[in-house]
Amino acid sequence: MGLLMKGREREENIHRAVSRLANVVPVLIIMAGAEWLGSKHVLLQVWVYKIGGACIVFTVAMALSALLDALNGIYSRRPEGKTKSIKGYIQIGKILLFIVAAVLMISSLAGSSPLALITGLGAMAAVLMLIFQDTILSFVASVQLSSNDIVRVGDWIEMPNLNADGDVIDIALHTIKVQNWDKTITTVPTRRLITDPVKNWRGMRETGGRRIKRSLFLDQNSIAFIKEGELERLQRFALLKEYLRTKADELREWNARLGDAGCEVVNRRRMTNLGTFRAYVLQYLKVHPGVHQGMTVMVRQTSPTSEGLPLEVYCFTNSTAWAVYEGIQSDIFDHLYSILPEFGLRVFQRPGGGDLRFLER
Repeated sequence: MGLLMKGREREENIHRAVSRLANVVPVLIIMAGAEWLGSKHVLLQVWVYKIGGACIVFTVAMALSALLDALNGIYSRRPEGKTKSIKGYIQIGKILLFIVAAVLMISSLAGSSPLALITGLGAMAAVLMLIFQDTILSFVASVQLSSNDIVRVGDWIEMPNLNADGDVIDIALHTIKVQNWDKTITTVPTRRLITDPVKNWRGMRETGGRRIKRSLFLDQNSIAFIKEGELERLQRFALLKEYLRTKADELREWNARLGDAGCEVVNRRRMTNLGTFRAYVLQYLKVHPGVHQGMTVMVRQTSPTSEGLPLEVYCFTNSTAWAVYEGIQSDIFDHLYSILPEFGLRVFQRPGGGDLRFLER
């Protein structure tokens, strides 16, 4: 449907250009008819030529403007047109076109040479620079955006300073339109993408993996060594069999080198429920169908806080779609929260109203 509408718009622009060029014919007929006015109406004849020349220049400029719009429509249908917009350059071309047309029209009405008019405009250069300041800055920004490939149509960008968080839907000379996730439209000045921080999520989409970086906050009072009976119970976990066997051999060799000191339990190395759970989470992520195995998969502890001990899960999903990503992330943490008591660990949670009522009993 979108391509069909763009195709119709392109055809309309071409038809508009041809129809505007056709308007030149009546003007030429009127100018040719001015010769029949004779010597009695020389002044009127001169003004017919001047106004006719200005009308021809204006008509041709409007036709070329429509052709530029058609060119933009043709380019937008090409594969590269879906990511790199030339709308800003088209707008610059129109500005230059109408500046030239204005000079030619004024020179036609004034009956002077365009070069003489341009020379006279040199004194107004400072004024013109002030008037077109935003246009010049926007043009420079558009060139930088295009040459450095900073933003494309369809990119997901974030600009917190301007409340922009969504997909780029249009790149023009002065503004860039961003459709936020709540379907609102934020209009961002083009030059602000050069001067302000911009986060572009294109790299995430191109790599095909979206990062999960979330922590389980564990109650540090629940961390303990694994007792003999608990070790046998953990043998039921298929994901832990290789880890338990390898870890048991490592600890056995270590403790054997202690000699007589190994008789004391405090001198021996032992497995902990936290370390075993960390190994389980890592193996669980490595076999999870929603986790991208070609990217970083890691489970680590970070510095303890007053909210408990953070056990961070760091990995990437194999889909960048928002809904799919959230589903995979929730599925992982649903399982981890549910399996946590099997290791004798507890999640840290501030006491709530229900906890206080339970204590009062």
